[in-house]
Amino acid sequence: MKNLAQYIDATFLKTQADGFTSEQLLQKVDQLIEEAHQWQVKLVMIRPEYVLYAKKKLQELSSKVAVGTVIDFPLGNGGIERKIQEAHFAIQQQADELDFVIDYRAFQMGAIDRVREEVFVCTQVALQHNKIAKWIIETAALSDREIICLTSLIKNVVISKFSENDYERVFIKSSTGFYPTEAGTPNGATMHNITMMLENATPLPVKAAGGVRTKEEALQMISLGVKRIGTSSHVSILK
Repeated sequence: MKNLAQYIDATFLKTQADGFTSEQLLQKVDQLIEEAHQWQVKLVMIRPEYVLYAKKKLQELSSKVAVGTVIDFPLGNGGIERKIQEAHFAIQQQADELDFVIDYRAFQMGAIDRVREEVFVCTQVALQHNKIAKWIIETAALSDREIICLTSLIKNVVISKFSENDYERVFIKSSTGFYPTEAGTPNGATMHNITMMLENATPLPVKAAGGVRTKEEALQMISLGVKRIGTSSHVSILK
């Protein structure tokens, strides 16, 4: 297995709505950048407004850590135009990876063609700009059948619309990490959910996010076959 740190997307996505001041948020972003560089993780995952700041900081450190951000987060219901607009802003800010929240509510309501179009158009924007795209399906909001069907939908769009060389650049991701669950149970990255995703995503890679907090859990996910892990517990996992 390659270095565990190279599976990790070190994540901080809180806002002032979560009780932080703007100064505290910037301190948290600075801390994330320093930790990511120290532990040589794959990527920092932050809000769009901090992307350019993080890119400059990491360049000053001569760091290889990439910068990713979220699109139409956390509900995914802003529509295709909003997703495209946010994606272009993130690209202008030099983001390396774009994690789109799919409109899973529209999918549940049967607007399948709209969801397919969203996946195609937004993935095309990312790939045309040489960015990695990830599609967050929010497994905690879905039934097992919906997880299977939505994972398959994304896979089928990518296979039908893009070349084989692109497959490794389009991930399916379990969770925003913001979906409320009972008693703080994992809201995305359970063995059950990730197994279903992996079985239906191939040949697209899967990112486990939402509840991976220990080294044991991270290794468990990697042994299942995930290619990336999103977590805010990166330091405790890598220590």
